[in-house]
Amino acid sequence: MENTLAYARQMDEKDVLRGFRDKFYFPTFCDDVIYFTGNSLGLQPKSTKEYIDQELSDWAKYGVEGHFLAERPWFSYHENLTSKAAKVMGAKNHEVVITHSLTTNLHLLMVSFFRPEGKRTKILCEAKAFPSDQYALESQVRFHGLDPKDHLVEVAPREGEHLIREEDIYRKIDELGDELALVMIGGVNYYTGQLFDMKMITEKAHAVGAMVGFDLAHAAGNINLALHEWGVDFAAWCTYKYMNSSPGGVSGMFVHERHAEKPELPRFAGWWGYDKSTRFLMEPGFKPMFGAEGWQLSNAPVLGMAAHLASLDLFEEAGMDRIGAKRDEMTAFLEFVIEDISEKNKDRCTFEIITPRDRNKRGAQLSILAHGQGKSLFDALSKQGVVADWREPNVIRIAPAPLYNSFEDCYRFGQCLEKAIQ
Repeated sequence: MENTLAYARQMDEKDVLRGFRDKFYFPTFCDDVIYFTGNSLGLQPKSTKEYIDQELSDWAKYGVEGHFLAERPWFSYHENLTSKAAKVMGAKNHEVVITHSLTTNLHLLMVSFFRPEGKRTKILCEAKAFPSDQYALESQVRFHGLDPKDHLVEVAPREGEHLIREEDIYRKIDELGDELALVMIGGVNYYTGQLFDMKMITEKAHAVGAMVGFDLAHAAGNINLALHEWGVDFAAWCTYKYMNSSPGGVSGMFVHERHAEKPELPRFAGWWGYDKSTRFLMEPGFKPMFGAEGWQLSNAPVLGMAAHLASLDLFEEAGMDRIGAKRDEMTAFLEFVIEDISEKNKDRCTFEIITPRDRNKRGAQLSILAHGQGKSLFDALSKQGVVADWREPNVIRIAPAPLYNSFEDCYRFGQCLEKAIQ
């Protein structure tokens, strides 16, 4: 690799996904934006307006009859998303449903899959999980009359380290044994960008009789997933980060097919999860739909789903294999650029990338510790049009999204970083 504009442009010429960049809007609040926050909010596809306008037009034309007469009938609108989302998640169609919001879905799933009984009462999670996950887990434990101090177990990085060693997760699973009810971990840690071995975690937890779920907010549309093959019991994800599906957009749920037809599973039910063939008979007694659809509560938020459909169509066109290949190449180049800048300026400032170097242990995110610099460095980057993310005490998170970022973006970021030091 070379930290040169010529090399970056050469890589862009070879990029089979380069045409997708023109399918997105880039912010215009300042000139020459370098947008590296797809791990927080993805850019808007240019097709999104068309998809939403179609539903607005059908609403104006048909009113309530749009549930059946719209171009994409609202009654079954979520079904337009299912197979496309399943491809991204590595799942079977009946294992996936798009509905609600992320933390809502995590709660609904934990109602079914966190069932403390006897001595099996504990949840294992990672330390420094995303705060919403932490609050959700604590409240689930309390919901069952238990104390999080005793029943919520965290695995943290070892002293002086930034990443969680996976052998420590496996050791803790074995240690808890028949006291472990659920493992619930973020598939990609939001702070460090560390990708966990979800297949192995699932195998280890199942071996001691525990359920396994993942928050895939930072993995969906970023990591090449195989949820069905890995045997994960459940997962949930948002769609507004790497999947570019509008601020606070709809969420997804995965429930492995081994749980597809278990009406006896406790759940918080709603009428949209009721068997659709008899839903409108309005009969008492909840009869859940087969598969993940049985965890739905309310009818589809069509406008949000329209935005998600616009993005899913781009993902289907690009394909996760090609997205993953570019992700690895571009992230590696960005890592090289940062380390080159760090070496050249080591007398004033050094940068430590705390995200794993192994491309099999990360996605399209690099978390940078800026030694010798504070938030003023981040502010200097922002003034140059770099849209990144600051996390206390001194971490800058950047995420080169394969669908719309370029190798030239990575080179230009390096130039901005060097200027910000000065």
